[in-house]
Amino acid sequence: MKDENCIFCKIANGEIPSRTLYEDEDFRVIMDLAPATKGHSLILPKQHYKNLYEIADDTAAKVLPLAKKMANLMTEKLGCDGFNIIQNTNEVAGQTVFHFHMHLIPRYDSDGQNLTMKAHETPAEELDAIKQQIIK
Repeated sequence: MKDENCIFCKIANGEIPSRTLYEDEDFRVIMDLAPATKGHSLILPKQHYKNLYEIADDTAAKVLPLAKKMANLMTEKLGCDGFNIIQNTNEVAGQTVFHFHMHLIPRYDSDGQNLTMKAHETPAEELDAIKQQIIK
């Protein structure tokens, strides 16, 4: 299934040129046009899924092994010092293109990026209540 109005569908399926790093029958890995760091790339499924909630389980099962493969390759070739692998679902989480994709962001000691989350102190009782809300 493809969405004819989706730019990532067009890129993933070769209708729009990209700087492709990897391609197989399910995915295309492209360099991001506005990279956060040197080598920042995106894993794009060739089928259209709006976000994590919609991606088919069999496709989702292939994403992390591909991310690992690309992270290893990019670390070897670019000499980065670490790696962020990020997937944003929905606008509140930072998703701007509504076609599931995963960011591969090589990290360097001097890259000036700060992609860390702010931790919040949460009382044990509140954590227990949240746990019960999720598992019920």
